[in-house]
Amino acid sequence: MTSPLPSFPAASVLDLAPVVPVVVLTDAADAVPLARALVAGGLPAIEVTLRTPAAPAAIRAIAAEVPEAVVGAGTVITPEQVDACTADGARFLVSPGWTEALLAAMRGSGVPFLPGVSTTSEVVALLERGVREMKFFPAQAAGGTAYLSSLAGPLPQARFCPTGGIGPKTAPEYLALPNVGCVGGSWMVPAEAVAARDWGRIEELARTAAGLRSPGGSGA
Repeated sequence: MTSPLPSFPAASVLDLAPVVPVVVLTDAADAVPLARALVAGGLPAIEVTLRTPAAPAAIRAIAAEVPEAVVGAGTVITPEQVDACTADGARFLVSPGWTEALLAAMRGSGVPFLPGVSTTSEVVALLERGVREMKFFPAQAAGGTAYLSSLAGPLPQARFCPTGGIGPKTAPEYLALPNVGCVGGSWMVPAEAVAARDWGRIEELARTAAGLRSPGGSGA
């Protein structure tokens, strides 16, 4: 990441909470109450993925109406999306992978970003370019905690937000690693709860996720 989060005490998305909710919305009208439930539960950083047509409007709504949230855009894969998402109010960007063009756009956006990696060479390439905070994706399929633990020795300067296949039972194992700042997941925003607009359930799930710590109790 290249810039601090504006108007927020933490300098990095990785330090806001142990979990970043990964949100897929089909109706932008759900964005504000969902964001308020997540924030009330202790999860202020919210990644709205660009997987549905509703995502841009959802980002705009959260940015405008839930100032205590730090809304970001996920599944960003083109420079054009970088420009559009930051114009919509996204305060951080997350990609599943990266190219030189995408990295240049994210670097020039003025907001923090997490480019996706799944191999050692990709991590080293980003470190060469001055990027030290990354998304590890797809976390479970790409080697999970064993892989990330192996990277901590030779590449201690890299920090990760692993995402993909992580749930409440495995999250503490990731959070125990010295090179993991937080994890990304969607278990606190189950599709059936969003469809039912059960914001109370989502708030409670978020509260439980916000309280997750490593097995040793050191936290994220």
